Amino acid sequence: MPVDRMEILKNMVAQNPTDAFARYGLAMEIINSGNLEGGVGQFRTLLEHNPNYAAGYFHCGQTLEKMGKADEARAIYRTGIEVTTKTGDAHTRSELQAALDSLG
Repeated sequence: MPVDRMEILKNMVAQNPTDAFARYGLAMEIINSGNLEGGVGQFRTLLEHNPNYAAGYFHCGQTLEKMGKADEARAIYRTGIEVTTKTGDAHTRSELQAALDSLG
């Protein structure tokens, strides 16, 4: 019987809604299934509970871009830049800045 990653991640999130790793994985799995809006919703919940989870800002912004929501992507990137500046995560900050710059 094949393992259903989506169901495993949903169960993990149900057991611990603030688990950043599980929530991030669920968001990515939902996006990979083609549900971009659902993935963005998971990223927003992730960032509400774990505002320093830098990768969440990048991937949420990327997904918003795919959805044609450039203004929302810019806002997410800017917030991520603020967070990564405060936390000293220079690598992710530079990725967020590059993504923001590419939007013009």
